[in-house]
Amino acid sequence: MTTPALVPESSSRSAHRGDYARLLRRISEAGLMDRRPVYYAVRLSLVGVAFVAGWVAFVQIGDSWWTLLVAGFMAVAFAQVALVMHDVAHRQVFRLRKPTELVGRLVGNAGIGLGYGWWQDKHTRHHANPNHEELDPDVAPDILVWSQKQATSSRGLPRLIGRAQAYLFFPLLLLEGLNLHVAGVRALKDRSVKHRGWEGALLFGHFAVYLTALFAVLPADKALAFFAVHQGLFGLYMGCIFAPNHKGMPTLTGDDRPDYLRRQVLTSRNVRGGALTDFALGGLNYQIEHHLFPSMPTPNLRHARLIVLDYCNEIGVPYHETGLIASYREALRHMHHVGAPLRSPDRHSDAEVPQHNR
Repeated sequence: MTTPALVPESSSRSAHRGDYARLLRRISEAGLMDRRPVYYAVRLSLVGVAFVAGWVAFVQIGDSWWTLLVAGFMAVAFAQVALVMHDVAHRQVFRLRKPTELVGRLVGNAGIGLGYGWWQDKHTRHHANPNHEELDPDVAPDILVWSQKQATSSRGLPRLIGRAQAYLFFPLLLLEGLNLHVAGVRALKDRSVKHRGWEGALLFGHFAVYLTALFAVLPADKALAFFAVHQGLFGLYMGCIFAPNHKGMPTLTGDDRPDYLRRQVLTSRNVRGGALTDFALGGLNYQIEHHLFPSMPTPNLRHARLIVLDYCNEIGVPYHETGLIASYREALRHMHHVGAPLRSPDRHSDAEVPQHNR
């Protein structure tokens, strides 16, 4: 298994300058950049109903261990709200900035305790430079490492976890929900975050109402169990949504900067599936199309896929898609290889990490 080159050595960004423009023209002529107001009206309504229904069920069931089933349902509802926030932030729902930011903060900060300003900044940088080790915050070394270079330079907990991170990945996702909450709060110290006062008020308002509701309706033991199940499954679900998108795909370093089309296609992975996969992953299983056209409404992505696939074949750009289970297998295989120098440091070098099978 070898790493595919991102671009041929003889190529340059200028040589491919018109490739994306031609693809965009085909997509626009097919009407796939057009707004889908009815779709989003229905989707936002259904997600809102599910969110409210979860809290009503929580109150109605009350002091019973059956409430843990509600916790599981609410984990899914919270993740679906996060997916709605994602689409709103990408201007898929509203054209104007003010309604976009208003709804984004209401559903993100107030609704599920996820800092909209922090997330939008982080996600924008990810889209600009996906899988670039120095520029994409999603592959910055933290608890996990994403390249052998990061692994060999890691210290402390990341170095310890890195040895077995492929085996620990899914268990660690149980903490991702808490990590998202904490990251939003920590970002409030950053003066570059816009409207920090509103961001903080809505975030802490969510936490206060959420915790008050838990301990007002449930005794302490059940409240803590609800919290653990709800936040754990929320984090696990969120991680399972985003892990297939880029983990295990080629990475960039330093001055590696292919043209926009290749930078997005070659670092992204699509996940095949039907309506259930589309729902579960919020349409982000069409990750290649989403990265090429971030403001394209989610329901149009599956239609864009055929156009993008044909065009990539036409210009000789590898287009990778696989099944859901296979996507996790590729990501875990990559993570296991990345940790190899930490398991046997004397027998491994900083060689480029093998990626997925083409």
